[in-house]
Amino acid sequence: MKRNKKVVRLIVLGILTAVVFVVGYRTDAFGAMLPDADYQWNGGKILSILAMVFTTLLIENLLVLALSFLKPQRHRAKTLVALTSNMLKYAAAIIILCGVLTIVNVDITAILASLGILALIIGFGAESLIADVVTGLFILLDNQYNVGDIIEVGGFRGIVSDVGIRTTSIMDTGGNVKIINNSEMKNILNRSDNSSKAVADFSIPYETDLAALEKKIPTLLEEIHRSHRDLFKAVPEYLGVQELGASAVVLRFVAEVGESDIYSGARMLNHDLFLGFRKLGVECPYQQIDIHTN
Repeated sequence: MKRNKKVVRLIVLGILTAVVFVVGYRTDAFGAMLPDADYQWNGGKILSILAMVFTTLLIENLLVLALSFLKPQRHRAKTLVALTSNMLKYAAAIIILCGVLTIVNVDITAILASLGILALIIGFGAESLIADVVTGLFILLDNQYNVGDIIEVGGFRGIVSDVGIRTTSIMDTGGNVKIINNSEMKNILNRSDNSSKAVADFSIPYETDLAALEKKIPTLLEEIHRSHRDLFKAVPEYLGVQELGASAVVLRFVAEVGESDIYSGARMLNHDLFLGFRKLGVECPYQQIDIHTN
């Protein structure tokens, strides 16, 4: 869907660019671009600005679209692609700004000469912006995380969907995207290269013969592993009695899974334990209310 929008935007920009150039050459408006031309504020200047803007945006969108066709497997490569796309947008904005100033006969060299003072002023007024950009560069150089990594920051856990100059986007399992300024990316827990434990707590009635049930559990866990070798890296483990609840004995099971499968692994383990215990004649208890009348 996003790629289709990029293609449509590219086509529109291509048409607009072609129209501006055709009109400009037919009316000889671009002759005013020559250094010795008497270049006052007129239709030619407007056409020149439009031509420069549309051409820059056309090239930028073309490069971004080309990058979208790249499908790198490594997370580091994905990050570089996303960051390059992000930088192209900033570069296009700078080129357009400088181009417009040049066309309206503003001396850019004088602006560049005073850039030091301007940077100082901006530094005081946009401290958070500079902090985001600098932190983003350090994140990239230190390889703290990449696009596709599973991270947790500030209690929010998800997959890094985009890394930009100023912000990082993280998508959780529900498809919710949280955009965080790079300067706020602190105390990051990167879980991408680690295995994790899917935990399942299963309740059984107090009337159950626990000793007899525990002898059958290993066979049940091996069957679960054989059915889901792609999900569970090893045979799930039975850790023992986790809690003596109000109406049930809670047993705890864990299974080693990839970090991205931590929730799906827990759901599948609960599912198979429920069916397996039912085959063994053990039903999951539920709360009941006893009413006594005199």
